[in-house]
Amino acid sequence: METLTVFILCGGKSSRMQSEKGLVLFQGKPFIEHIIQAILPITEQVKLITATKEYDYLPYQKIPDIISDKGPLGGIYTALSNSETEFNLILSCDIPLISTELLSELISKHNDEAEITVFASESRLHPLIGIYSKKVLPAIKNAIDNDELKMMDLLAKIPHQILNIDESENFHLTNINSVDELNDLNINLS
Repeated sequence: METLTVFILCGGKSSRMQSEKGLVLFQGKPFIEHIIQAILPITEQVKLITATKEYDYLPYQKIPDIISDKGPLGGIYTALSNSETEFNLILSCDIPLISTELLSELISKHNDEAEITVFASESRLHPLIGIYSKKVLPAIKNAIDNDELKMMDLLAKIPHQILNIDESENFHLTNINSVDELNDLNINLS
């Protein structure tokens, strides 16, 4: 695949985390820094979708949502609208265990016929760890205009590819949404 831009959806204030999700500390550093560390061996083209100043300490371009309060779909719309590359790696900011290996696998197995490529195991799909083509912009805009904000509904309408992973690999793709989940994670790793 030719050049790729990576966009991290920094979301907004998380009600369940009581703070900016990407800045929650895990093993002594914010989630977002774990994610960036996994990306850098692949590309330095990293951009953050956020309107908050809390990420200003990071040396990456920050882009506020074009249409606010549309959840992850709004973030992806903003990312693709601001991208200069055909293919884009979209990541949520709450996946501190993501690895360079998994991201490399996603990129290497992506089939250019697919407009979206994501991981899935038998039990769950991971739409916010995926390759998205700029070609999906009109479909996303349409979904936002109709307030159809579920990622699954979008995938159903677009040529996509699902990379199957073992249930055990879900662990590395887990998004941490609450203080309890963060505590569980720390216990599992200790």
